[in-house]
Amino acid sequence: MPVGDNGSEESGSGGVAGDVRRMHPLSRMREPGHRYMRICAPMVRYSKLPFRELVRGYGVDLAYTPMILADVFKHSDISRATEFRTNAGDSPVVVQFAASNATDLGDAAELVARHSNGVDLNCGCPQKWAVAEHIGSYLMEQPELVRDMVRHVKARTSAVKMHDGASFPCSIKIRVHDDLAKTVEFVRRAEAVGVDWITVHGRTRTQKNTESINVEAIRIAKSSVGVPVFANGSVFTVEDADRIVSETGTDGVMVARGLLENPAMFAGYATTPLACVQRYARLAVAYGTTHFIMHHHLMFMMEAGMSKAEKRLFNCLPSIPAVLEYLEDHYGITI
Repeated sequence: MPVGDNGSEESGSGGVAGDVRRMHPLSRMREPGHRYMRICAPMVRYSKLPFRELVRGYGVDLAYTPMILADVFKHSDISRATEFRTNAGDSPVVVQFAASNATDLGDAAELVARHSNGVDLNCGCPQKWAVAEHIGSYLMEQPELVRDMVRHVKARTSAVKMHDGASFPCSIKIRVHDDLAKTVEFVRRAEAVGVDWITVHGRTRTQKNTESINVEAIRIAKSSVGVPVFANGSVFTVEDADRIVSETGTDGVMVARGLLENPAMFAGYATTPLACVQRYARLAVAYGTTHFIMHHHLMFMMEAGMSKAEKRLFNCLPSIPAVLEYLEDHYGITI
């Protein structure tokens, strides 16, 4: 788990340390006048260190890593060196793991506990390969297994305390069931075993992202438990976030595609400002982001203001130097 260029001394991958005191990831909820939590979702390839740093500068309260396979992470030096890069400024950050058993999840959680502000168990990934591997949304039908996994994380990270004295947090991210009674039972069991908060994506695992979220299902899940609940799905503007929080009574929103398209959304910008594009490009270069990832991020941010011809041209840029030259020539953005 190497640190970024502006980070602290190198993080190790050994056991937890008893004197760690990191910020609780939901501490902003206690601040006077804070309306609701604004969370950057775990996104494969995209919610890595440069992007997490970027969105925190534009009003995001908490950022997640991409989903990491716990069994690979605990066994592979390469995985630990590349899947979770962090530094002293990368806070609060929650590391999301996918796991099929309590041992793998507990081992992985112990490795990151003193370098993060919490871990999250992915119970919502709907992809067929994930279900076949007994991870992601497969776990939505395995409440007893999820119970054991949360317990194992709590036991393995018990030496780590947050700055407020709380135990190291463990959350879950779920989708809703077709039968909402099963969702209610699932979140109640999770709360009973000590999960610190729950994020509810308002679609079932068989629904497409183009379909509307089930706002009522999220509201029912929230009203069924006492721990914080965050709504996920179909948030592309601050107005969307305000509306969903109002309609569901949740404690905040988790946003994925909306932040990819406009990382400055929570700072009040309707579209991505050029200053944000410049900031991301500088971070991407500084942290050694690959051309593929950098190019995709910039395309997400800028395509709303591009003509079809400009999109075609931008999509063909073959390297980071070519991207930087294009940004300077067409937008006056310098790195």
